[in-house]
Amino acid sequence: MEITTITSLKSEILRKASKPVPLIDVPKIKNFITEMEEVMRVRDGLGIAAPQVGKNIRVVIINTKDGALAMINPKILKKSWKKNIDEEGCLSVPRVFGLVKRHNAIFVSAIDKDAKNITFEAKGLFARVIQHEIDHLDGILFIDKVTKITRGKGLLKEMESAMNKK
Repeated sequence: MEITTITSLKSEILRKASKPVPLIDVPKIKNFITEMEEVMRVRDGLGIAAPQVGKNIRVVIINTKDGALAMINPKILKKSWKKNIDEEGCLSVPRVFGLVKRHNAIFVSAIDKDAKNITFEAKGLFARVIQHEIDHLDGILFIDKVTKITRGKGLLKEMESAMNKK
C-alpha cells in the first residue's frame, strides 16, 4: 500500500475508534510505518496517526529530535494534574489552528516497530503531540477540544458546511 493522501475532516474513519494491532502482526506493518514516517516528514507534521492515512489501526508516528518514533497500541498510563493551553493544528484539518488544553506530562506505554514494549515519560510539546495523535485513534479531533479557533475559522466552517450537505 502506498500512502498518497491524508484523510480530511469529511472522512468517516477519523471519527471511528481504531483497532489494536495484534503483536504477531507488528512485522507485517513495518512498511506501512515507514510510509507513514515519510508522509509525516513530507507534510512537515509533528505527528501522524494511521486513521489520517486511511487505516483503522492503533499506530502513531511522532516526530522527535532523534527522528520518527513509531508507537503501536499506545496507552497513556498516567497524566499530570497540571495542564496548559497551546495552539494546535492537524494535517487532516489543514490551515485551521486552535487553542487546546492538554496535560503537561504523561507516562506512555506502547509497542515499537521492532515489537518491543516501551514505556516512557513525555513532557511539554512531546506530550501534547502524543495526546493529539492518540485522540485520533479514539476518533477525536483537536477541533472537538478546541477552546478557541485562532486561525482558519472560515475554512473550518466551509469544511463543516460541505460535510453537512452529504
